[in-house]
Amino acid sequence: MKKIKDKASLGDYQEYINEMVIERDFTDTTVPELFMYLSEEVGELAKAARQYTKMHTDDNSEKMELDHEWADVFSYVIDLANHLNIDAEKAFREKEEINNKRVWNKKGE
Repeated sequence: MKKIKDKASLGDYQEYINEMVIERDFTDTTVPELFMYLSEEVGELAKAARQYTKMHTDDNSEKMELDHEWADVFSYVIDLANHLNIDAEKAFREKEEINNKRVWNKKGE
């Protein structure tokens, strides 16, 4: 099994996720299915964040690992980029160039 290298780029993560999809035989997953999986993982990340911040939690809930839930979301976002033929690093850099030209109002202004 291949491991992701230290100091990996987004492109490295895209390549790694693509290889894991093949190795784990998830190649028939569709874009709509990916969106459902991603949505489920975002919900689990939200629950883990609630637990982490102690926001309206109860003692009966299963403890969720915040960093693991974040990693699940990241993996699905990268897999979705692969399915949609998006160069994640290029897209991120281009969008940040646009965002850096925007004027942002602070909360409450």
